[in-house]
Amino acid sequence: MIVFPDVIDARRRIEKVVNRTYLDHTATLSRLSGNEVYLKPENLQKTGAFKVRGAANFILKFDPPGLRKGVITGSSGNHGQAVAYAAALADYPAVVVVPEDVSPAKVAAIKGYGAEIVHHGNTSQERIEKAEELAAEKELTFIHPFDDPWVMEGQGSIGLEILEDLPDVDAVLVPVGGGGLISGIATAIKGGKPDAKVYGVEPAASNSMYRSLQRGKVTELTAINTLADGLRTNKPGLLTFSLVQEHVDDILLVTEEEIKKALLFLLERGKLLAEPSGAVTVAAVLANKVPLQGKKIAVVISGGNVDLRLVGKLIGG
Repeated sequence: MIVFPDVIDARRRIEKVVNRTYLDHTATLSRLSGNEVYLKPENLQKTGAFKVRGAANFILKFDPPGLRKGVITGSSGNHGQAVAYAAALADYPAVVVVPEDVSPAKVAAIKGYGAEIVHHGNTSQERIEKAEELAAEKELTFIHPFDDPWVMEGQGSIGLEILEDLPDVDAVLVPVGGGGLISGIATAIKGGKPDAKVYGVEPAASNSMYRSLQRGKVTELTAINTLADGLRTNKPGLLTFSLVQEHVDDILLVTEEEIKKALLFLLERGKLLAEPSGAVTVAAVLANKVPLQGKKIAVVISGGNVDLRLVGKLIGG
């Protein structure tokens, strides 16, 4: 488990290798929602997503001799890019296990950072298990994409930046897949401002965290069908589930159509290119699913590594 001081330490550790993204007030979303809405554009982060924060913290915190043979992870793309980037900075070999239907844009980016690609399965559990198998076989260090304390600590640095830029924040909206991002951010927000709300946002078609909270135990989905490929997680982690139970106020669900509308809204009105996974929080605001009025809300856009062919299809109707 992680606590507030862990996130503070992680922030200091990674501050020279990640971008400090800004908090931007949006008049349009504020007017539409009846709240004061601020966007946290992690789509402008190095590697195009928040994941570099956790990957960098893990690699910088790990005992260096243990990493010399290389690192490995399982990822739909963004965490893989982050691990490849952070490993390259430290001059370590990296291997990334990706799903068979991974976005070509994400594969190209991972390879661009010098990592080896292995295609395997379609679910998060399949690629994670394959990465763990290869880690044991090749004596590589496995970096879990979300269910790891050091990874969560790094992601939590986003929450610290929000508190610095908006000390009187009333609520934070965070995309949810495996739960690493929201676990880190919620630990930071509740540690710095306990009365602030933290809401997770999941696609209704990939709602493993929501179902797990409803049932009071980690629950695995048997079918996932969402264009938000970064949130296609068939079950949350044991650590992330515990932290979400403790710190997160609620999980909001959005439809595929609402995600599409949010992606196009950000592109047209915000001049921001977000991936569907990163746009789910904006979808919740646009669809009036946030149970607040007259509050200051920080909305995390988690990534921007979208396949431009998908954007073209959405624009074309």
